[in-house]
Amino acid sequence: MRDSAIRKIIEEETRRQDDGIELIASENYPSRSVREAQGSILTAKYAEGYPGRRYYGGCEYVDEAESIAIERARELFRVPYANVQPHSGSQANFACFHALLKGRGRAKILALELNDGGHLTHGSPVSFSSDLYDVSFYPLGEDGRLDYPVIEKRLGETKPDLLLAGYSAYPYEISFSTLREIVDRHNERFGTSVRFMVDMAHIAGIVAAGLCENPCLYADAVTSTTHKTLRGPRGGLILSRDMELGKAISSAVFPYSQGGPLEHVIAGKAVAFGEALHPAFREYMEKVLRNTALAAEEFRRLGVRSSGTETHLFLLDVLSSYGITGREAQTRLESIGITTNKNMIHGDRMRPKDASGIRLGFAAATSRGASEEDAVRIARLIHGFLKGDVDEGKTREEVLSIVRAWRNIEDLEYPTTAC
Repeated sequence: MRDSAIRKIIEEETRRQDDGIELIASENYPSRSVREAQGSILTAKYAEGYPGRRYYGGCEYVDEAESIAIERARELFRVPYANVQPHSGSQANFACFHALLKGRGRAKILALELNDGGHLTHGSPVSFSSDLYDVSFYPLGEDGRLDYPVIEKRLGETKPDLLLAGYSAYPYEISFSTLREIVDRHNERFGTSVRFMVDMAHIAGIVAAGLCENPCLYADAVTSTTHKTLRGPRGGLILSRDMELGKAISSAVFPYSQGGPLEHVIAGKAVAFGEALHPAFREYMEKVLRNTALAAEEFRRLGVRSSGTETHLFLLDVLSSYGITGREAQTRLESIGITTNKNMIHGDRMRPKDASGIRLGFAAATSRGASEEDAVRIARLIHGFLKGDVDEGKTREEVLSIVRAWRNIEDLEYPTTAC
């Protein structure tokens, strides 16, 4: 790269990632092949519209790339409709809300309480979702899990137009079939047409690996990102088993909410889908789930207040366990090369900018080669440091000793069906 200022930043960020332990549950490491697709000359092509129906000429090759991404997404999640154009998960949600709720006036949405793990686009006051729609919420049960009878009760109380599931900080499996049954019972009882949407951004990789229920089989529409557990480029995705609804979704993405698609990113998505279709991806996700469970179990064994986990993430109550806020824990851990994020926990009374907890996930570390022994060791390391039993210098040395046995992020490649 000729731009020395940006080259230096990239080099420093590469070093930071290589020398650290990434535990932010929404981050992962795409393969070199994904990054090559993203950095390709496809970035120079304008291609408003869809394959075979573009507003510009010269789209024959980007048509092929986007068609491959669509077909692989359909195969991966077993649906007839896939839209790979959303630039992000938030934009996928925006378009999907519009497609599902158009013509219903100021429509009503029922979603999970934000403090219990809901996403900003699921009704936060700072998001378009609360500006454009009336959002009501259902809480988690006392055990921190979804309470399906309470959800059904709230559905009857609020009578929304849309039930929304899929969360940003929920560590347990979700019974999408149960939620479908709840919606169907409600519609039959009240003669309504409540739609059911799932935002599976966090668990898309688990779904793709066949290690949990596939929401695409039950929801009217499913949105996702492609860069978390799916391990692709940063971007969004919309899926549906309803081709008629798919037409409305396509129009809601383009031309309603987006212009030209990022064909270089879409090519990266195609590469990632090809990797996720390979049997090795299921083995990877099984390792992620094991590593996450072992770390959570070790924290609990050490007396730390930790959620359970059935996914790639869990939550630590650092306020109760160590007497510090989530923000303080995040800052302290970053000083030793462990990256996490502060997070609200069930029943949290702290402000979001401080929070009582941190969210930990092992998708990224496992991509680099973290073992079960590493997961337990990392839990002990974090506990000892936050408790004050080990000083910063010694802890930083131990972090480096762990990551030196892992693969460097620049060299990561994964098996693919596309060879």
